[in-house]
Amino acid sequence: MPIIEMHLLEGRSVEKKRKAVAAMTAALVEALEVQPEQVRILITEHSVEHFSVGGQTVGQRNAAHVD
Repeated sequence: MPIIEMHLLEGRSVEKKRKAVAAMTAALVEALEVQPEQVRILITEHSVEHFSVGGQTVGQRNAAHVD
């Protein structure tokens, strides 16, 4: 049973998340030869202040690009 953990920044629509999990499920069904019911996908969403790159939160990086 494959278990996929996906971390995203907040803000994507339910429609986009549903499209992503459908595509990932289809890819795993084909690549791993499993049934769709065996695929588990966990989505964790993070705010821009709870995700950082290079020592700065994404919120800080976004603010720096606006100025």
